[in-house]
Amino acid sequence: MKLAEGEELQPLAHPTHDLKPVRRQDPLLSTFALKKLVLKNRIISTSHASGLTEDDFPKERYQRYHEEKAIGGIAMSMFGGSSNVGIDSPSVFRQIDMGVDEVVPHLQQFSARMHAHGAALMCQLTHMGRRGSPYEGAWLPTIAPSARRETLHRSIPREMTQRDIHRVVRYFGQAALRCRQGGLDGLETLAGGHLLGQFLNPAVNVRTDEYGGSLENRCRFILMVHEEIRKQVGQDFVVGIRYAIEDGLDFEESVRAAGILERSGLFDFFNVVYGRMDTAQALIVDNMPTMSMPSSPWLQKAAAFKKEVKLPVFHAAKIADLATARYAISEGLLDLVGMTRAHMADPHLVRKLMQGKEDEVRPCVGASFCRSHDTACIHNPSTGRETWLPHEIDRSPGRSRKVVVVGAGPAGLEAARVAALRGHEVVLLEAGSRPGGQVLLAALASWRKDILGVIQWRVDALTRLGVDIRLNTYADAADVAALKPDTVIVATGGIPWIEELTGHEQCLSVVDALTRQPPSVGDVLVYDGTGRHNAYVCAERHALAGRHVTLVTLDGQLGMELGGRGDEIVWRRKLSELGVHVRHDLRLTEVSAGSGRRRATFVHELTGASIALEADHVVVELGMLPVCEVYDGLKPASVNDGEMDLERFAKGVAQSWPAGTDSRFELYRIGDAHASRDIHASIYEAFRLCRLI
Repeated sequence: MKLAEGEELQPLAHPTHDLKPVRRQDPLLSTFALKKLVLKNRIISTSHASGLTEDDFPKERYQRYHEEKAIGGIAMSMFGGSSNVGIDSPSVFRQIDMGVDEVVPHLQQFSARMHAHGAALMCQLTHMGRRGSPYEGAWLPTIAPSARRETLHRSIPREMTQRDIHRVVRYFGQAALRCRQGGLDGLETLAGGHLLGQFLNPAVNVRTDEYGGSLENRCRFILMVHEEIRKQVGQDFVVGIRYAIEDGLDFEESVRAAGILERSGLFDFFNVVYGRMDTAQALIVDNMPTMSMPSSPWLQKAAAFKKEVKLPVFHAAKIADLATARYAISEGLLDLVGMTRAHMADPHLVRKLMQGKEDEVRPCVGASFCRSHDTACIHNPSTGRETWLPHEIDRSPGRSRKVVVVGAGPAGLEAARVAALRGHEVVLLEAGSRPGGQVLLAALASWRKDILGVIQWRVDALTRLGVDIRLNTYADAADVAALKPDTVIVATGGIPWIEELTGHEQCLSVVDALTRQPPSVGDVLVYDGTGRHNAYVCAERHALAGRHVTLVTLDGQLGMELGGRGDEIVWRRKLSELGVHVRHDLRLTEVSAGSGRRRATFVHELTGASIALEADHVVVELGMLPVCEVYDGLKPASVNDGEMDLERFAKGVAQSWPAGTDSRFELYRIGDAHASRDIHASIYEAFRLCRLI
């Protein structure tokens, strides 16, 4: 779209919405044109597989997840990460099936939702090639340019024939037409690691025909696909490619290949990512950066690529805060900035920016919890649950209550925040000198300090809401009752569960070990009986202090409760770098003392053999038991005997109890005071309970 001198960008007229761009000095709020499509700001959400599909289609729950971002002011949401175009690219992680006409009505409903809020909508199309599975869908062999197996997805593909090539080209064209029929504003194909990118990669494509060998030949299949897409959707429809820099090519070759694509005139943008996708380390830790990576690790690579091409460039990879996004746009490093996981944390991010409330944006802490839990954010319980949970809290229609919350870990802080937003008078009691609970210990890991954002955002919110926070206040049941509450929420957390271990007095719990300095001498044995972070944080901390560390796990591999996020891969790498010796499949049965050393006795889970290991120090992680003293002391005076109506709770209906005397109150326990679980479960429980008080 070419503008006359002095002419300002105007929004594209759309029958279902009225874009009214807000003119601000902030570069993030400037408009941007892609052909005839004018985006109202520079912030987008890039395509990802949300796990919210139903019957392989983007139905209401899927749509509402994206619509919340549109309500929040985003310029464009790109959806359908790895949406499949054909029968031999089956769904392996709940993608959208774009290979059938039945998807079109869902796309039409979806686009109408987004356009009603002035947001554009695009879909990502792909054929997974060797990344697919021969054991899903129609159980067909996977296909690739050559018969080269991928480490991560493991299938051994067959080499594509000429007939296969033309068939898949046709699939892409048909899927693109469905995007246009569905009222979408555009689409992108996916290269990196998928079939299009496999043709580019000389380690995967070893063909000797016109599709292999030279870089020009390896680009041929991508060009054929996009020629067919253009034939089906026309020149005015926005079409781009999600393009991987240095995925089997060095930077210069990546630029050369992009130049070939650009000169074809078939593309309107490059949405760039960085690096390989064919191993767990490459994809889950580097390509989609976890908390272990610095902020925006590939931004400069994307910026260097932009200097070499003429087409607009988008990029998303751990650009989690508005300051970094603003820098990327103001310095011309990108044309559009993807804040995908940041929108999982706060889909109203853009609206808050426009309202001058940037400091109220819920931060993405990079925990990558969203990867393994259908886009659920570790500390936003509403994301992915928009069909039954709101993102905004309404004030209670009833009378204001006095709500006393005991414990300022993540569950207690969330309970206090939501109760205050409901308009209640809230008193928060915390025995420690700082709020945060066990999150403070989690942040002791060398790479998990950003997890403190879960706590700090809530503390800041409580300060704005005027909540009475009382630190260094160890309250018993009488102290709580003296405050004359209407509702008491006990969020006192848990204590280490080691007293049932024979010889527990000869070892330390992980919690005790992390709250004191590591020993200055001696070797350390750390036992992991849960598969969570705690034991690994402890092992890392002792190794960094110069101790020789042996980590023994009950499970057959590290991080059995961390799967899918990438954290388990980070720990494998970190502990290997530190020389921590790891042993698996051992159940700790006893710790004894002798000759100044500790002797830990184990039973091998697979063989039943008894194994003994010695160390100067033994640290044990067996999980947590609820701290119940305050709760137990308050139960007799409560109107509900401290119990929750589980059926009403699960259905999202307010608790209802018979009115008691003036001295009786409702009593609930949440978080680890209820049962040992993770941060998200604690916050989710607090949110669901308190939003209806």
